[in-house]
Amino acid sequence: MILRFMSARSPDDTEQVLQAFLKGLGEAGFFDGQNVTIEYRWARGNYSRLAVIASELVQRRVNVLVATGGEASDAAAKQATSTIPIVFVMGDPVRAGLVESLNRPAGMRQVPT
Repeated sequence: MILRFMSARSPDDTEQVLQAFLKGLGEAGFFDGQNVTIEYRWARGNYSRLAVIASELVQRRVNVLVATGGEASDAAAKQATSTIPIVFVMGDPVRAGLVESLNRPAGMRQVPT
C-alpha cells in the first residue's frame, strides 16, 4: 500500500500526531517499509503551499492520502481528489464542511453487498 502524508506544519510540530498515527497503523498490521510505503510532505506553516503539495501527492501513485495540520490542509486534500480516500486527522470533518456525514462522506459511493 502506498500512503501519502501531508501536513500544514513541520515534522517537529507534528511529532505526536505522527507517532500516534504510526502506532495505529502498526496495530492494524501496517508497517512503514514493510507492507506500506509512506511519503511525507510538510508545508512548514506556509499555507499557500498546501494546494501544490496535495496536487503533487495525488498525481503520484497513491492508495490513501493523509491530511493533518488543520482545516486548510484537509481542504487542500479534498480539493485535490474526489477518488482517493483521504484520512483527515481532525476533530469533526462534518462540522468543518469537508464531508456530508461520517457514514456517507461526499465522493464515496455505496458498494453493493
